[in-house]
Amino acid sequence: MTAKPEFVKAISRLDAAALVAGGMIGSGIFIVSADILRQVHTPGLLLVVFAISGVVTVLGAVTYGELAGMFPHAGGQYVYLREGISPLFGYLYGWTLFLVIQTGTIAAVAVAFARFTAVFIPALSPDVFLGGTVVLPSGPIEVGLSAQRLVAIASVVVLTWINIRGVRTAAFIQTSLTIIKVATLAALVLLGAVLFRKPEVVAANFRVPFLPEGVTLWAFLPVIGAAMVGSLFSMDAWNNAGFAADEMKNPARDVPIAMALGTLTVTVLYLLSNVAYVSVLPADAIANAPQDRVGTAALQAMFDPAGLYVMAIAIIISTFGCNNGLILSGARVYYAMARDNLFFRRTGTLDPVHKTPKFGLVVQAIWVSVLCLSGTYSQLLDYVIFAALLFYMLTAVGLFALRVRRPRAERPVRAPGYPWLPAAYIIATAAIGVNLLFMKPQYTWPGLIIVALGVPVYYVWRAATQREG
Repeated sequence: MTAKPEFVKAISRLDAAALVAGGMIGSGIFIVSADILRQVHTPGLLLVVFAISGVVTVLGAVTYGELAGMFPHAGGQYVYLREGISPLFGYLYGWTLFLVIQTGTIAAVAVAFARFTAVFIPALSPDVFLGGTVVLPSGPIEVGLSAQRLVAIASVVVLTWINIRGVRTAAFIQTSLTIIKVATLAALVLLGAVLFRKPEVVAANFRVPFLPEGVTLWAFLPVIGAAMVGSLFSMDAWNNAGFAADEMKNPARDVPIAMALGTLTVTVLYLLSNVAYVSVLPADAIANAPQDRVGTAALQAMFDPAGLYVMAIAIIISTFGCNNGLILSGARVYYAMARDNLFFRRTGTLDPVHKTPKFGLVVQAIWVSVLCLSGTYSQLLDYVIFAALLFYMLTAVGLFALRVRRPRAERPVRAPGYPWLPAAYIIATAAIGVNLLFMKPQYTWPGLIIVALGVPVYYVWRAATQREG
């Protein structure tokens, strides 16, 4: 593979921003607030959790901007880790991205897509008709086929086919659906926080103490940190624009701007969406929303039964668009790994007609379909977010290493507030990760094992490719 194939330069700056925002806005904002409130108990802390998560996410985006400008190539964070720390850490990220982070997120969003499709087609039952129970460290799960899981897999297959057909089509769909999703969230905020605001509900929600009775803020911090899994998951995928840098018209500038603009926009919308929730729904109604569908419960509180169908349509569009961006970007990482002889060789080739990483897209779809058979949502996001946080932190560490090792390297964009803001991001992600190790060990330790298993695989794969060479 000496001659590098050419990607199609079809992603504009607007498309790049849509890739960021559209990848972030999926199903999480309409679901995770229920579980977060069950953990923190008060509406005030629900807003605090989203606010902190938003600050952390924006810090990450502005920190990554410098790296994106230095390495405007397909693979994004894989390349940043490879260059900033070592090829081993780059590989471990790609390995974990394929096994858990990207594919697990796609599977979770596909499951949510099917769950809300069932609002219109009640025959799409979540009940497994072929399968059995598997016991994981996080608890037993029912693995197998159900009508909803088949719909989830079908959505992944359709979106994979669209992405194989060409990046122009995929980018157009992504940008169009992202505009619809942003407008939908803005409408939710306007309706809930302004037009249909219920003063008596707001008064009741904020009449309760900020903290549960008898608990100090210091003692409750670990609970707040653990509750951030849901909000961080709903804001994840902000780094995906860097994965497809080779298909952007001006990646050295477009990726940093897209990351900063996309994360800031979504963070504000997410916080205000939760303000809308607590403006129309009592705390108990949020925490105990059927199947955690808080967005649906909020629309029903405004428009009675019609709200269920309005929100279901919005979430179906949102999840479909989210997975389009995730599927598009993930395959570019496997492509970059294959170009370094660290993944299946065919993954590093482009379709001769459509100029897309066809084999990588197909392999990704197969593994996502396997994960869909677990049918879980909350467990998948718990596994995903810890592994993602680990590599977010390490990538920011790589920024400091590159400042030392390559002080004269070209940097079209520099991380604002260096070294303080990048250092704050490292401290924040490390603190959340360590907290999760103790608060949710059933998810975090298996995640660490998945990462560690990549070490021997890396050396075996590298040795095998060297013998072939």
